[in-house]
Amino acid sequence: MIRIGKKYLEPIPVLLAVIFLIVQVSADLSLLTITSDIINKGIAKQNIGYIWQMGGVMLLIAILGWTGAVLNVFFAATQSQKLGSKLRSSLFKKVTYMDASNVSKFGDATLITRTTNDVTQLQNVFQTALRMMLMSPFLFIGAMIMALRLNARLTTVFAFSLPILAIAVFVIVKIAVPRFKTMQTKVDRINLVFQQGLTGVRVIRAFGRDAFEREKFDTANRDLTYTARVVFTTVAMMMPVMTIILSFTNVGIVWLGAKLIGANLMPMGNLVAFLTYATQILMSFMQLSMVIVMVPRAQASADRINEVLDTEDTIVDVATPQKLPATAPELVFDNVLYCFPGAEKPALSGLTAKVSSGQTMAIIGGTGSGKSTILNLIPRLLDATSGTIKLNGVDIRQLSQTDLHAAISITQQKAVLFAGTIRSNLQFGLPLATDDQMWEALRIAQATDFIEAGGGLDMVVQQDGANFSGGQRQRLAIARTLIKEAQVYVFDDSFSALDFETDSRVRGAINDSPRLQPAIKIIVAQRIATVMNADVIVVLDNGQMVGAGRHVELAQTCPAYQEVMRSQLSNADLKEVGVDA
Repeated sequence: MIRIGKKYLEPIPVLLAVIFLIVQVSADLSLLTITSDIINKGIAKQNIGYIWQMGGVMLLIAILGWTGAVLNVFFAATQSQKLGSKLRSSLFKKVTYMDASNVSKFGDATLITRTTNDVTQLQNVFQTALRMMLMSPFLFIGAMIMALRLNARLTTVFAFSLPILAIAVFVIVKIAVPRFKTMQTKVDRINLVFQQGLTGVRVIRAFGRDAFEREKFDTANRDLTYTARVVFTTVAMMMPVMTIILSFTNVGIVWLGAKLIGANLMPMGNLVAFLTYATQILMSFMQLSMVIVMVPRAQASADRINEVLDTEDTIVDVATPQKLPATAPELVFDNVLYCFPGAEKPALSGLTAKVSSGQTMAIIGGTGSGKSTILNLIPRLLDATSGTIKLNGVDIRQLSQTDLHAAISITQQKAVLFAGTIRSNLQFGLPLATDDQMWEALRIAQATDFIEAGGGLDMVVQQDGANFSGGQRQRLAIARTLIKEAQVYVFDDSFSALDFETDSRVRGAINDSPRLQPAIKIIVAQRIATVMNADVIVVLDNGQMVGAGRHVELAQTCPAYQEVMRSQLSNADLKEVGVDA
């Protein structure tokens, strides 16, 4: 099972849960002995005083057992919920700091399932463990001892019923356990299909694939339903099997007990108590069997959780990180190469460039040329396979990730907005930002018009910014990036949804802002118009850097850059820089 220590549980409350469980079981078993004595010594001998006396003792013991049961449930429930809460927190923290390759390896759907459904399975089993899993053996052993004390000859009935019950349980467990283990992967599958259906609903409708997606979901749903039906139908068979075996056991006890009573070898009260003990013995055996059925599913969940928690972080801080020098910003790439794990060739190679304070570096290239890879390397979302990236003269791998991320502000290729308000989204960039700072960032990002029209900074933002257009989402994401005080501002194709005029105004406002002028700006773009005024333009082709310099230089010397220009500029514009059409 999952490693549960002080990090997840508090030993004293767990111990108290066990102690109060023992109190409850002891009280329950004692009541049956007292019941036997009342019948034998009170009712049989018409001793009313003894009945009242032992009745009072029974009441006190019943209250004690009830108190033990309540406190056991309280501590078991509390600790199981704390276990779930801490496991979810650990998983969320792990995923938050997990590098991109590991997140891709697991996938969103299974990470969500492991953080919710799998943790819930462990919670339920742990609570059951502090209740039935511990109660059943205590009750089984205690009831067996008490039954032997009452009459050893009657216990011979168990020599027949217990093996039959054990065989029945074994068959049921053998059928159910393998299917319990596969249920979690089927839950993963249905979550994946449902998640894709939600996020891609517009694409599905646009291509008329509604029926196809419904059928795909129905297939996954039927698969899970069939497995669950087999599992739970099989497990449900335990109760009728138990009832049949218990009924025949009681018949055997009454038949044998009647003979013993008739021969004056056993009083009537002992038979009544023995029947109850027999019920407890068989019920505790069945309860323990049901718990055993639950354990494999919890084990599968534990393995899946451990798989995430045990994943090695490939991007870690050095033992003694250096401090980032408080100098003018400078970013240097020295023969940087990156290769994805298992890939046949590098995704990026030969990157050598330098950009200093106040300068803009633009990165241009075709799809899959390695543009986004560069931007993931700068904040160490990925680590270079070879070569170095230096910020202010220090290898970024020698800096703590906290210091590195504090110096960088980035707009990702996909504009991600969080449910809340404009204000709360901008506060992701600067938690203590004033209204003036927010409006300044929105002004630079050319977003004030639709924000003012929509109600200002408290305008509602739906999940993923669904109430905004693509261009509006990009401008809000840019504003969130710009509001942060950073040395390096990174824009990963963040102007693609903007028209040419808005694109130009945003870049002009960034360059004209006194606060942003000393910083380094790095822009990934597809448009020549977006990158042509950059101080350094890096040209990528099929994962390799094939050129670096200013627009005029590259227009004369870099064939790959010339090819991009031919695809976007008119013949007249090409002639101005001496490029053949």
